[in-house]
Amino acid sequence: MRHLKRTAKLGRTSEHRNAMLVNLVCSLIKHKRVTTTLAKAKAARSVAEKMVTLGKKGTIHHRRLAVARLHQEDAAKILFKEIAPAFKERNGGYTRIVKMNQRIGDAATRAILEWVDFAAESPATAEAAPTAEAKPEEKKS
Repeated sequence: MRHLKRTAKLGRTSEHRNAMLVNLVCSLIKHKRVTTTLAKAKAARSVAEKMVTLGKKGTIHHRRLAVARLHQEDAAKILFKEIAPAFKERNGGYTRIVKMNQRIGDAATRAILEWVDFAAESPATAEAAPTAEAKPEEKKS
């Protein structure tokens, strides 16, 4: 019986699942949002929030723990320099999951996993909002 066994298996072995979730979190750190299935997003959310907690502490020990977990030094640098300082005043709830439509091939529910405070800088909202450089050019007579 699986009483009190809350880990989502996602149809993978434990090593494969852990590697997949860490790669998903590294992509989230680098790109500020990822599109994946709802089950993977819910599983990756806890890993991402634990990494932000390490980043907020900021000591060399916590930096080494983050690199050991993420296996990517460039993602750890972004985490400690950009993401963790932005969440210094927030006590948890660093990520947001936005549900999307179903995937056509297998009808899996898709979702967007993104950082809460970095949503305004995301490419989707940047395209929707006009910028100062996007003004139409005036005709020269």
